[in-house]
Amino acid sequence: MAIPKIASYDLPDSGLFPQNKVNWQIQPQRAVLLIHDMQSYFLNFFNPDAAPVPELKRNISALKDAAHQAGIPVIYTAQPVNQDPEERALLTDFWGSGLTGDAEIVPELSPDQDDICLTKWRYSAFKKNELQDYMQIHGKDQIIICGVYGHIGILSTALEAFMLDIQPFIIGDAIADFSAGEHEWALKYVAGRAGSVKSLQTALGEISSADKASSGLTLDTMQHDIAQVLEIAIDEVDVTENLLFLGLDSVRAMTLLEKWQQQGATITFAQLMEKVTLQEWWQLIDQQAVTTQASHAA
Repeated sequence: MAIPKIASYDLPDSGLFPQNKVNWQIQPQRAVLLIHDMQSYFLNFFNPDAAPVPELKRNISALKDAAHQAGIPVIYTAQPVNQDPEERALLTDFWGSGLTGDAEIVPELSPDQDDICLTKWRYSAFKKNELQDYMQIHGKDQIIICGVYGHIGILSTALEAFMLDIQPFIIGDAIADFSAGEHEWALKYVAGRAGSVKSLQTALGEISSADKASSGLTLDTMQHDIAQVLEIAIDEVDVTENLLFLGLDSVRAMTLLEKWQQQGATITFAQLMEKVTLQEWWQLIDQQAVTTQASHAA
């Protein structure tokens, strides 16, 4: 019932990645980076000195550095040791009793002080923890996924993200699996049904380009501005609440827009009024910034 020993295999070449059905782009202000189950326990089933492990660690490290640079929250999942059988439930039937040691994240990818660490209870990283709540509260609707194992937890997390209306991005050369075949199968499934598969270099390019295209505004600064104009505490400004219910009228909205336009926002008042929540306003402004950057590069 335990995880089998995993034979060495090379990470797939990005030129062989499946074609995506969607043309989604990573936008840092909308995204979180999920480093999925990169615990010593799970890496020990590979030969640590053979492919794909060294390249996997390097690629995830590069992705993490880019996320930090762009202000993308970095979130880790890790399974706990000595799980209660009732808590572990049906997982025991497939994989035995679970971790008894080596639960730490591999040293090369240890979480930084501001990174977020969540307990992993099921295949999907969204189950029985705060991941979905965190993303909703902070106005995030994209999740960039790397780690192990591709056809189990990573695939399950991508599928659940899709069903939660969160865009999942699988970094095809920053995940590993039981075999090359299962790795490729997981990528093909996601690309065709539930998400976007990107290479590390493509992901890094999109993160960097979008970061440079940013108007200088952030969701947090917009939240602060709204709290200030309404004379309420910032924690009263729920990014998913209808702003009319908070007391925001058209005069105050125009005042805010003029301030944001001075900081580089390119949307019109009419465009702004088509949306009703701060999260929607931010996504509109951020998308306009990315579109403007793309047109300049063309």
